[in-house]
Amino acid sequence: MKDQENTHFGFETVKAGDKAAKVADVFHSVAAKYDIMNDLMSGGVHRLWKMFTVESSGLRPGNKVLDIAGGTGDLSAKFSKIVGPKGRVVLADINESMLKVGRDKLINKGLVGNLDYVQADAQYLPFPDNYFDCISIAFGLRNVTDKTLAIKSMLRILKPGGRLLVLEFSKPQNALLEKAYDTYSFRLLPLMGKVVTNDADSYRYLAESIRMHPDQESLKELILDAGFHSCTYHNMTGGIVALHKALKA
Repeated sequence: MKDQENTHFGFETVKAGDKAAKVADVFHSVAAKYDIMNDLMSGGVHRLWKMFTVESSGLRPGNKVLDIAGGTGDLSAKFSKIVGPKGRVVLADINESMLKVGRDKLINKGLVGNLDYVQADAQYLPFPDNYFDCISIAFGLRNVTDKTLAIKSMLRILKPGGRLLVLEFSKPQNALLEKAYDTYSFRLLPLMGKVVTNDADSYRYLAESIRMHPDQESLKELILDAGFHSCTYHNMTGGIVALHKALKA
């Protein structure tokens, strides 16, 4: 993607080359209170979404897994216990502040034997071809400038038969729920962000970025067009969140 092309940053139109820096500013700002805000925003339900994702991974002892946009390490911690001492978990995040919070959190939990930490852009993943058994990206794909480029990068480094898991906010499947969700997102989220992190703008961006992200069927097509097959999705909490699963041939 050329720098002079435009993309969206929430509802704002920006140069594609500028988006990554703007997203970085958001996560530098919220990193320290990220876990607290996740619990507040979702009422703790994000833990159930992530648990379902882990249960859908099909991981076994000895497997290698990449947790992209791994943030504060919720998925990586669970993956680490499944793959065991002979397996490997790489927690990757483009944002240095988030990666540091995640690393410190997992080290404090005593998870040190099979975890690596890599600062990496999902569009240009610095790993060998056909390397991982499973790749997850949770609540991160909507922040990527070129989603197709990122998905193709994930395809390249997955082993044949490897599994992709994309956990992301999506489109509510009920009109009344969607209306209530909009009210919550655009009125309450920025207020919570202001009170807890002194940053309303970052949580306003969160709400906007969700609305700009492809819906369930559109994301499924994007994944298939990038070269994956057998893509399915599972709606959770009425479609507010969806887990897409796909395989590499």
